[in-house]
Amino acid sequence: MAELEIRNLHVRTEEREILRGVDLTVRTGELHALLGPNGSGKSTLANTIMGHPGYEVTEGQILFDGAELRELAPHERARLGLFLAFQYPVAVPGVSVANFLRMAINAQRDEPIKVKDFGRQLDHAVKLLDVDRSFTSRHLNDGFSGGEKKRAEILQMAMLKPQIAVLDETDSGLDIDALRTVAEGVAKLHAEQGIGALIITHYQRILDYVKPQFVHILLDGRIVMRGGPELVARLEREGYDPIREEVGANA
Repeated sequence: MAELEIRNLHVRTEEREILRGVDLTVRTGELHALLGPNGSGKSTLANTIMGHPGYEVTEGQILFDGAELRELAPHERARLGLFLAFQYPVAVPGVSVANFLRMAINAQRDEPIKVKDFGRQLDHAVKLLDVDRSFTSRHLNDGFSGGEKKRAEILQMAMLKPQIAVLDETDSGLDIDALRTVAEGVAKLHAEQGIGALIITHYQRILDYVKPQFVHILLDGRIVMRGGPELVARLEREGYDPIREEVGANA
């Protein structure tokens, strides 16, 4: 069982401190939701976990199975079993989804994957996620709708088989059908592969389809409240302001 552990994490950009002492542990097989309003530090946390150079860790640790990640490049973190689904995936004209997936798999291996093995894995993934096989011949994210971009990322997850995935507002900009498709894909990978996931969002609607076991509320750079699905229900009823007042998040 893999474990991602964040201890007393402080992160800043050139302008200001964004994260101010975050503690969080995610293990393989666990589904976590991290909720917070815009500007609370959610995407900063996701990018810092994967080693984005624009964010400076000033204090604290990011551990994966007890090993410190702070000095590792993003691709080295990915090889260990971490995956980040971006809020806004970029287009890669000229590179098909299938070729991209094969290159990504080979980047994690000492020996290139055999063509037959890759084809077999891809066939299984598209069937599992109910993706049209012709989708993999299109150029990655080039001209894709928002839902298609997120579907491509879930397909990447299925092929790369990370131990823990961080989904940074993967529901952003999706209509209800695309949202359901993405959420069901995450649930299927959790059931089949035992993937652990940290679902980062400021909307509760994706959690109607993916049921987290653990829910965390991030306000002003700190996790101020933890619980289970009851926290999601409370946010739907009350919003963030009552929680902010309760914990004194601005203090």
